[in-house]
Amino acid sequence: MKETRGREGTKRYEDYWARQMTDPEFRREYEEESQKKDLWLALVEARQRAGLTQSELARRLGVSQAQVARIEKRGYDSYTLNTLRRYVSALGEGFSVEIVVHEPAASSKSPRMKRTSTASGARVE
Repeated sequence: MKETRGREGTKRYEDYWARQMTDPEFRREYEEESQKKDLWLALVEARQRAGLTQSELARRLGVSQAQVARIEKRGYDSYTLNTLRRYVSALGEGFSVEIVVHEPAASSKSPRMKRTSTASGARVE
């Protein structure tokens, strides 16, 4: 019985998300928030792969640990290109930041974005 309720709950959850994603405004906001998460996660994972704590990275950047924490905070979206370049440069050799601009798809007015992984870490395209 417990297993059946679990499957029913999963089905209701999947149905709910399928309905939500049919709303163009909801989908746009969902994808925008997803892209923010991808960038936040890429920064945190890159710092961890570099073997640095937030405090160590802050020293390299000449800022406080709290400022690094703010940059790495989920949902933060006030990045400047200069901030991202400095952050990635402070990670050390082998890390880079790459900006890719895609033209809109023929059937869409908004640019298509995708997340890929590279040897230097995840990047958002």
